Amino acid sequence: MSLGQHLVELKKRLIISAIGLVAAMVVAFLITDPVLSLITEPIREVAESRGEAGRVELMFSTVTSGFDLRLRMAFALGILMAAPIWMWQIWAFVTPGLTRKEIRYTIGFVGAAVPLFFAGCATGLLVMPNIVTLMAGFVPDGAAAFYDASYYYDFVFKLLLFVGVAYVLPVFLVALNLAGIISGRAILGGWRIAVIVAVVFAALATPPADVASTFILAGIMTLLFFAAAGLSLLFDRRRARRDQALLPPETAA
Repeated sequence: MSLGQHLVELKKRLIISAIGLVAAMVVAFLITDPVLSLITEPIREVAESRGEAGRVELMFSTVTSGFDLRLRMAFALGILMAAPIWMWQIWAFVTPGLTRKEIRYTIGFVGAAVPLFFAGCATGLLVMPNIVTLMAGFVPDGAAAFYDASYYYDFVFKLLLFVGVAYVLPVFLVALNLAGIISGRAILGGWRIAVIVAVVFAALATPPADVASTFILAGIMTLLFFAAAGLSLLFDRRRARRDQALLPPETAA
């Protein structure tokens, strides 16, 4: 294909992706109520535990803040709901330029990264109430805890995104290994730092009294890291055997 044909193809893929995103946003806008109820459940739990239902609330500080919040939620949910459409368009555009091996690696990368990302988001939802409850404990007695809706949504969105990306990072390590940028031995050599980061993150994401949740979350992140290191070492060994087999006999001797 010529450059002009590539641009036409890209335009078509972008239009299809945009239509899918807009349609998904419309549907997502209609279901923001249950999603908002889900992410604000920790606030209601804090109000119940403090016995101050009227002094622990989600606050909308401007006339349009309610609509703005729902629009932002619809955009984020729309991207997730339209993911099969725009991911397929990206795949259909780049596949003709990939080799068979690159296609196999791409399928493996996406097949591992997507479930891990959603698993991380689910983990973020599980630990979010603990974080909100822990932070609410620092509010002095007699003081009101009014959570700005926009700020609270940003907090939840960034938490889910951060934990989701943290779960996907081991897949990126494997991808860097397959690209020859980093060796499996180098990945494994950073295990101490990885364990410390996992424990610190788990300790911050769970209340101090909930030691079991801390160790479970830290254990999952550590296990993912060692799985990435093990796969990278396996790929390095296979690559070394292949390179050895390609050497001339006198060189191998």
